[in-house]
Amino acid sequence: MRCAIKRERQADWDRLKKLALGLGLPGVDETTSYGQPTLKAHGKLWVWWSPHEDAPVFKVPIEEREMLVEVEPETFFFTPHYKDYPLVLVRPEKLDLDWAKANLIKVWRAQAPKRLLKAHDIAAEAKPKATSRAQRAKTPRKASPTRRRTSSRH
Repeated sequence: MRCAIKRERQADWDRLKKLALGLGLPGVDETTSYGQPTLKAHGKLWVWWSPHEDAPVFKVPIEEREMLVEVEPETFFFTPHYKDYPLVLVRPEKLDLDWAKANLIKVWRAQAPKRLLKAHDIAAEAKPKATSRAQRAKTPRKASPTRRRTSSRH
């Protein structure tokens, strides 16, 4: 039986998907699994929507999941179906996008082939760091050297 994302939750999945795809990480594909929207990284499940729990599913070590559920039970949970797997569900209305971003990057790196990860890291280091307008405003500008005019008289 195919269960689609409930209409009222489609915006939640779209927001999460936009965040994940916006990271610009190589090897990420938008696909389906068991008829459900799924994002895969390097051919492996990365993040997806559980239609039965009506919530996104993230990969986390079981020890981390236990801590998250204990500290923030109003946000993180799991059901008997997910009990034996390193996964946690997040109540969509409580999803912290900063946490989601950090988790997605961590899982992407853990699933990446070593050569791809190395190439990605080298490319990231080579990119000039973008500075914000506020940072540029704080940085004193160097005075441009005064040009000396030379006379063309001989």
